[in-house]
Amino acid sequence: MRGQARRRLVDQLMRALCYLAGAVAVFPLLDILYQIGARALPSMGSYLFTQPVSGNGGGLENAILGTLLLVGLGMLIAGPLGILGGIYLAEFGRVGPFGQAVRFTTDVLAGVPSIVIGYFGYVTLVVGLGWKFSALAGAIALALMALPYVTRATELAFRSLPDELREASMALGADEVTTVFRVLWRPALPGLITGVLLAISIGLGETAPLIYTAGWSVFLPTGQLIGSPVGYLTYVIWTFINNPFAASHALAYAAAFLLILFILVLNVVVRRLVGRMNPGLPRA
Repeated sequence: MRGQARRRLVDQLMRALCYLAGAVAVFPLLDILYQIGARALPSMGSYLFTQPVSGNGGGLENAILGTLLLVGLGMLIAGPLGILGGIYLAEFGRVGPFGQAVRFTTDVLAGVPSIVIGYFGYVTLVVGLGWKFSALAGAIALALMALPYVTRATELAFRSLPDELREASMALGADEVTTVFRVLWRPALPGLITGVLLAISIGLGETAPLIYTAGWSVFLPTGQLIGSPVGYLTYVIWTFINNPFAASHALAYAAAFLLILFILVLNVVVRRLVGRMNPGLPRA
């Protein structure tokens, strides 16, 4: 009886510690939402979505559209490359010098400071290729930052699947490519989505690489990918919070709140869609 009581006590204690750790992990996010939201909500209005930045105030239309353009283009570049690269590392390049080289290069790229990637983009794209400050140069810089995260998340998602799935598929006559895209793809999808969402979140929060590549513009994006700078929300946060004007501070907090809100909504919506597509899989 004493042993059973001790086990019950230890179980309750560990359960309480887990709840405490979860609360500690959630508290910073709630505190950020409160601190930013309390300063942003009084100045929120439809004008933020219908007016571009003007002087020390205005709206955020140009910055919102520019952010969506930059992150969207960056993910169109990094998403397919990262997913295919991760599949190669997990299924075809587990051993061998080339697979090890790709894995090592991916890990090194993940540790490169964002400002260095921005300077690289400035030297090679803005100046070297003559693109000037442009949406495509900024998108490539974001893609370079996102690529290692998508690649490694994809690799981990596929490598975590049991080998029985591969063996059963090949026993039925399927080749390796068919096994990957017809059998392993759906169970690995939550891990892939997690990597893509992490990459999108990182891209949404970057400023340094975009200053060197995308520049800044108070005008709406024209759709011209080369030779035309664009605005983005993180520039508003970084610049306007240092201005000695209340309108500038309100715009900076509004931009920060919109970024946080967009990331939260994106995570919730995408994970619910993945859960509906894979009802047998656990939802994050």
